[in-house]
Amino acid sequence: MRGLSALARTMAPMSSLTPSSTSMPAAASALPSVGARVLAFVAILIGGTAGGFIGYAFVDLQVTGDSSIWAGLGALIGAVVAALGTAVVVVLTLRAMGEWNTIRARNEAAAAAKSNAATRNVPRVR
Repeated sequence: MRGLSALARTMAPMSSLTPSSTSMPAAASALPSVGARVLAFVAILIGGTAGGFIGYAFVDLQVTGDSSIWAGLGALIGAVVAALGTAVVVVLTLRAMGEWNTIRARNEAAAAAKSNAATRNVPRVR
């Protein structure tokens, strides 16, 4: 029984060791802002729409007679290709923006640490 009471004593403090949200620093998110994501979605929609118009016009100029099926296929293919191309550019842009924000935050933290060290008058070791 003595081992059981010792186990109970060691288990009690462990509940106080669970991390709380106030003691841990917030993890940096690589997710772009909501405004950037909405703008990216709108850009993909606009690119797809423009590609659809271009595809329709291209096929409509090439085919004579009743060309509604071919013009519709041209519009669909043009919309998909343009939307995919726009999506590639948007993803690369959002990733570059996230990397830029990470680098800027790292530089600001380094500058703040340097400023704190200068105001504390801590001797520097060279």
